[in-house]
Amino acid sequence: MKKAILFDLDGTLLNTLDDLADSANHVLESHGWPTHERDAYKLFVGSGAANLIKRIIPENEVKDDEIEELAQEFIARYNNAHILDKTRPYDGIIDMIALLKNRGVNLAVTSNKPDAQTRYLITEIFGEGTFSHVAGSTKGLPVKPDPTIAITAMQALSATPDECAFCGDSGVDMQTAKNARCCAIGVTWGFRSREELVANGADVIIDSPDELIGIIKQS
Repeated sequence: MKKAILFDLDGTLLNTLDDLADSANHVLESHGWPTHERDAYKLFVGSGAANLIKRIIPENEVKDDEIEELAQEFIARYNNAHILDKTRPYDGIIDMIALLKNRGVNLAVTSNKPDAQTRYLITEIFGEGTFSHVAGSTKGLPVKPDPTIAITAMQALSATPDECAFCGDSGVDMQTAKNARCCAIGVTWGFRSREELVANGADVIIDSPDELIGIIKQS
C-alpha cells in the first residue's frame, strides 16, 4: 500500500468549474470582452490565475504587463465572496478520503490555485486535519508541472517518491507526478479527457473515487 497520496484540487477533489467560470466571465464583462461557455473553462483552468487570464481574453487586447492586474481582478472576485457559491466535492470523494485516512494513508493537497484559496476550500469542505499537508501556489515559486510543490509535500509527509501516488485530472498533474518520480493516477471525472491523461503518462486511470481504494491497497 502507498504510504501517501498527493491530490490535485480543482477537477479532482472539488468541482469548482462553475465558480471559476462565473468569476472569470465577470472580469471579461467588466472590460467589455465576450464571455465563454462553462465547459470551455475545462481547458482554460489548471495553470494558475495569470495563465487563465491569458487564455480567456481576446488576442492582442492587453500587454503582458497588464495580465497580472487582470489576474488580481479575477482573484478578488472569486476569493471568499464567490469561491463556494456552487463548488462541491465530487460524488464519492468524502467517503474515499475517510477510507484512506482510516487505512493510515497520509494525504496532501497540491494545487495551482492560490494558497489562501486552496486552504480555505479544504478547511471549509473537509475540515481541519483531514489532510496532513495543504499547499497552493505561492508568489515566487513555480507552479505545476514543476515538481517543487509535490516534492515539498512528500518531504512534509516523510515519504519517498516510491511510497507516493499523485492523483489528478489533467496532463499537468500527470507531468507533475512524473517530474516528482511518483506514481501518476489520472481521474476521468474532472475537467480533462482520458486521452490527455494517457498522452501525459498516466500510470493508472480511474473512473470513480472508490477505484482508488483498490489501487492503493494493491500498490
